[in-house]
Amino acid sequence: MTRFIHDQFAKQYLSELLSPLGTVEIGKEIHSEGRQIDLLFTPSASASDRRKSLGLLGRLTTTPALFEPFRNPATQSDIRTCMMKLFVILSELEREVKRTKISFDENALPQLWILTPTASANFLQGFSTTSLPNVEKQGIYSLGTSLRTAIIVIHQLPRTPDTLWLRLLGRGNVQKQAVRELEALPRENRLRGSVIELVKELISLLAKRQNKEQDLDPDDEELIMTLTQMYEEAMAEIRQQAKEEGRQEGRGEGEKEATRRLIENIFRVRFEEIDEELVTIIESIMQLSSEEFTPLLLQLSREELIQRFRKIEE
Repeated sequence: MTRFIHDQFAKQYLSELLSPLGTVEIGKEIHSEGRQIDLLFTPSASASDRRKSLGLLGRLTTTPALFEPFRNPATQSDIRTCMMKLFVILSELEREVKRTKISFDENALPQLWILTPTASANFLQGFSTTSLPNVEKQGIYSLGTSLRTAIIVIHQLPRTPDTLWLRLLGRGNVQKQAVRELEALPRENRLRGSVIELVKELISLLAKRQNKEQDLDPDDEELIMTLTQMYEEAMAEIRQQAKEEGRQEGRGEGEKEATRRLIENIFRVRFEEIDEELVTIIESIMQLSSEEFTPLLLQLSREELIQRFRKIEE
């Protein structure tokens, strides 16, 4: 199921954004329960500028936090399991406080943020959630301050720059719109460069499933098309900029290098390594546009790719 691919991507994505703000632990073991926390975050004191640039996501990291992202709508069992993980962590911290006799600050305990694309009113009512009153917090539902748990319904978040980094973890049209907004950020934005990396990362992760099964989730198929189109547009931007600056030769080399990295990244994820046979067909693949070669790299087996593009060479 592609859910696991997207879950892994969500952890890597959040880790990349939050690492400059503090300490990130992915898959922290809860030994007494044989389970893992998706992402445990501990903030550092010197990251205010970077935290501000992440908008709402940044404000969620001013205190220790547990993040549990879900690709598909979270179930009642999912919510209870996430809260169980939180309570185990809280119990461990409370035991440590008693053992060391250090001062105890209730507000310094971790906050659990459960990220789900959608949730019905009945579902939220079943957990007696309270919608936070501020407009900027639309889509965030608290289970009570003492429970230190909140559910963030990504598709209910306002479509503003402040929520962009959370909406990128949505699905379907919400995620595609967020990706487009990321692409449209000013060139000087230090996170804007993630666009092409996001293209390569998501296509590569989805390729793992494509290599094993014939069909993709319709949302994933649409996302691949959106990201591939964005890659083409990014390359067109490079060409236009080079033309305006009169650096045709440099433009061509930069474009070729970006295309080569995209192909190699897909190879690494699908086939784990790039052997000599795969290296020999990269140049032939690069003769096609990314719109033409991306579906082939996702759908054909290693042997079929070698056979197809070796013929082109011959």
